[in-house]
Amino acid sequence: MVGMAGMMFGGVLLWLLVLGSLGVGLWWLVRRGWPTQEDPAVTILRERYARGEMSREEFEARRRDLAA
Repeated sequence: MVGMAGMMFGGVLLWLLVLGSLGVGLWWLVRRGWPTQEDPAVTILRERYARGEMSREEFEARRRDLAA
């Protein structure tokens, strides 16, 4: 009978491992997030700021204008 109990325990552990792996996989997908489409105007604004074409204050003001 000890062999049968060990097999049952092993089966339960296997299922817990499978379910745990699925849970971790789903958590990773949710945490990673889905790709989002950013507004092309904001992308251009970020590129201009990165090139030094505008100050931080001007960048923030324009970004707020685009978000409104």
